[in-house]
Amino acid sequence: MQISAMSKDHEIETLFENNRRWIAEVTREDPDFFDRTASQQTPKYLWIGCSDSRVIPNQITGLPPGQLVVHRNIANVINETDLNCMSVIDFAVRVLQVRHVIVCGHYGCAGVHAAMDEVTEYPLNDWLEGVRELWNDNKDDLLEDSLQTAQDRMTELNVRRQMLSLCRIRSVEDAWHNRKSLRIHGWIYGLKDGLLQSPYPEIGSISQRTRAESESTAL
Repeated sequence: MQISAMSKDHEIETLFENNRRWIAEVTREDPDFFDRTASQQTPKYLWIGCSDSRVIPNQITGLPPGQLVVHRNIANVINETDLNCMSVIDFAVRVLQVRHVIVCGHYGCAGVHAAMDEVTEYPLNDWLEGVRELWNDNKDDLLEDSLQTAQDRMTELNVRRQMLSLCRIRSVEDAWHNRKSLRIHGWIYGLKDGLLQSPYPEIGSISQRTRAESESTAL
């Protein structure tokens, strides 16, 4: 069944209508909102999460615009060859001086599942290489349980892996060397219940990073 040009236009026009409705609601509740947010941003948090359309950082944390810097990609991967991700982290840490960086995965992550299936094609195949290596290193132990349990555990292990990768980035190390308050968090979001969980201790110093790395081999 083909979608007509008119229905396609309506799909887009709906977004503009929603925008105007949102502006009216915001200004009615907070007349100075746009003047205030346009003048500056002073976020405390950087969120690095998955691109999944069901995981909306500001909404699930209850934070208004201006409080949360957001970077998203498939399977919340932190890769030093990704200039996009590195630029966001550097800007958030050095310029905005956020105090918390949150790496958030989610159960039911299609990116993690694709890495486990090992059947992806370019470019996703290359993008998920690190996640696939993590799976290959741990799959014998993980597959002792059900596939669902293995998928959930892989999601958690991937968050830990990305946390540790983040802790090796120059801007993060510099912040710690300069005794700035910067804490790295690893969270998991549940699509079925909306709950955020923090399965791993936060990392806020070089010594805590070293301890976390020494413990990372344990499932």
